[in-house]
Order: sequence, then C-alpha cells, then structure tokens
Amino acid sequence: MSSDNKLLPKRIILVRHGESEGNLDTAAYTTIPDHKIQLTESGLLQAQEAGARLHSLLSSNSSSPEWRVYFYVSPYDRTRSTLREIGRSFSRRRVIGVREECRIREQDFGNFQVKERMRATKKVRERFGRFFYRFPEGESAADVFDRVSSFLESLWRDIDMNRLHMNPTHDLNFVIVSHGLTSRVFLMKWFKWTVEQFEALNNPGNSEIRVMELGQGGDYSLAIHHTEEELEKWGLSPEMIADQKWRVNAHKGEWKDDCKWYFGDFFDHMADSDQECESTEEAETKLNEELTNSEDNNM
Repeated sequence: MSSDNKLLPKRIILVRHGESEGNLDTAAYTTIPDHKIQLTESGLLQAQEAGARLHSLLSSNSSSPEWRVYFYVSPYDRTRSTLREIGRSFSRRRVIGVREECRIREQDFGNFQVKERMRATKKVRERFGRFFYRFPEGESAADVFDRVSSFLESLWRDIDMNRLHMNPTHDLNFVIVSHGLTSRVFLMKWFKWTVEQFEALNNPGNSEIRVMELGQGGDYSLAIHHTEEELEKWGLSPEMIADQKWRVNAHKGEWKDDCKWYFGDFFDHMADSDQECESTEEAETKLNEELTNSEDNNM
C-alpha cells in the first residue's frame, strides 16, 4: 500500500443497532420517545455477537497485529446500548476513543407516533417515494442525506488533520453504530449512488455489519469483505456490484468512465467527438431549413 494511504482507515464499518422494543412492537412509539426506545434481551445478545464478529474481523490479519478502532455512535439509547455490548469484545488498548455524533441519528418520524396514523403515513410514503417523502413534524431521507453529508466532511477532517493521533504503523478502523436508513444514506453519499438506486436498497438487519475496506489502490469497496450474493441481497444492481469490484483495485481519485450513473444515465444521445457533434448540428440545421421552405411553399 502506498505511503499516502497509511493514515487512511483500513475499514469503515457500519453497524445497525440490535433488536429494539420498537422493532418488536411499533406500539412502543406511541408512549416512548424514539430516542428512548431500548434494546430487547434478544437485541442485547445480537449486539454482543456483533462485537465478537467485529473483533474477529479486525484481528484476522496476522501481518497487522497492531490494529486499533475508533467508534462513532448515534445518541439514541438503542445505539449506545449496542455499542456498550460491542465493547465487551475489546480491550482498552485497542480502542482509541468514542464520539457521540448527533448527525448519524435515526430519521426523525415526528414526536410520539400514533400507530394507525403512522401506518397510513407509511403507505403514502410508498406512493410518494421513500427518499423525498417528509414525515409530518419529521424528516425525509433527503434531510438525513444532508446531515450525513456534513458528518462525512467532519470525518475526513478528522483523518486529514490526524485528530485521532493515529500511529501510522497501526491499522485504524472506524466503526459507526447507527440506524438502518442512516447507514443506507451513508453508503449512498459515499459511493455517489442515485436516488433511484437508493430506493432499491434493503434495510440492514439488526446488528448487521457492512464493511467498507480499503483496497490496494486507495479506494474503498464493499466487495473485499462481502460476497456478490450479499450485495445482491442488499439491493445492489449488477452495475453497482461491478462498480464495487472495480473499486477493489482502483486508485484513489480514479474515475470509472463506464459507470453510467456518473454520466450515461443523464443523457439520451451524446456525440463521441466534436466533429460528430458538429455534423449532427449541420444535419439538424439543414432539416430545419427544408421544413421551413416546405411550409413557405404551402402558404
């Protein structure tokens, strides 16, 4: 790996919280504020298992025994409880620190949620579109996108300014303990997916882990740790999966010319050269002149 990549995190890992009381019974939201919803007993066990999986992943490379981890966590009770259970698998020397980060909190659905009204509201969201629909007194996924974008800017400043005082001989891993939609929006922003691609994504399961790993060229990819079957299950299209595979060996800042959602999806027809474009313009001009002359002759 080039020296330019030494201070980049080896992995950026997204973890959804364990099963919550609201996942088990949505009626909980009618009397308990969303940020106060707790994990179930099953959710606590799921979080502990996620911690064991994370530790196994981070310690799996025998050639890099000096790895470290830095946690970002949503301020909601269920994410903080998930982090607490994950922490059981790590010794103090492995953890650089933790930051509570409000910008990676759950999508705001309003205040106390009336079950029947929320059911009807979510049906309207399906018709309107999941990304742009804003819940009454709450947020849209587009609003979440804006604050996640701001969080990413801060994340890069932490890296660029070495605020974590990272030892370049250590493998640094970021673990972001957050929520289902927030994690999907994070990936959308990072990989520049379109709204249409976001709409096709499936929510991660409780305590599910999604790993972005740094490739040899300095780009991050989901395809290093995850199989094609997993990516398909998440809702990635064949083109999106091909892009993840390309990123495994892509160089940082390199542009994938045939990635259609960077360019091709926005145009129906485009000339390959200036000469071809000029020829098309000349043909269109000639056709317009002929049509004008024909109309004049018919008057």
